[in-house]
Amino acid sequence: MIKLCGFAVSNYYNKVKLALIEKEIAFEEVLVWTGNSPELLAHSPLGKIPYIQTEHGSLCESQVILDYLEEQFPARSLLPKDAYAAAKNRELLVFLELHLELVARDLYAEAFFGGTVSDDVKQKVEKRLSKNISAFSQLAKFSPYVAGEVFSMADCAAAVHLPLISMATKAIYGRDFLADLPLKDYVALMAERPSMQRVNADKKENFALMMQHLKPA
Repeated sequence: MIKLCGFAVSNYYNKVKLALIEKEIAFEEVLVWTGNSPELLAHSPLGKIPYIQTEHGSLCESQVILDYLEEQFPARSLLPKDAYAAAKNRELLVFLELHLELVARDLYAEAFFGGTVSDDVKQKVEKRLSKNISAFSQLAKFSPYVAGEVFSMADCAAAVHLPLISMATKAIYGRDFLADLPLKDYVALMAERPSMQRVNADKKENFALMMQHLKPA
């Protein structure tokens, strides 16, 4: 059985969790915090989560994990069979994570965790996000799913990343950078899926554990 290691507040953990549930793959969740313990580094050399444990060994990096799951468990595929359509789906994934979430992540310390982000960083993020969101909007379909008519691998990322970006920009700049996208309808659509309901419930439950874990000793 696949072991999914990490914690349920992480958007990248939940990206993998969504894929596992949607593909109906049996898995066990193992609570693992980020850090530099020898045990964690043996599975994830940068001390990041999520990672999975398989019968063949461990895998880290969420997209690597999704690609492995897609090949190892081809039933209930999350990618189109057509090579070009599958590539367009992966194109959306790159935009979502490299050009949107990774850029917005520089805001999270202040937006969500009581830290402070410099004005210089805020200005740089605002400029980059504005440009990148405009580009993403040219690729995303939202008809009704992010890549088209059916739920796909891109939705595993969009469903967990886009709401965070929306909340972070509202918290830092006082406006939602994703306001021109049909995000409200998309989030409502995703919330109807049993997989997303499970992810959201577990995330809420795990948040209290995370805050306790982050308290100074």
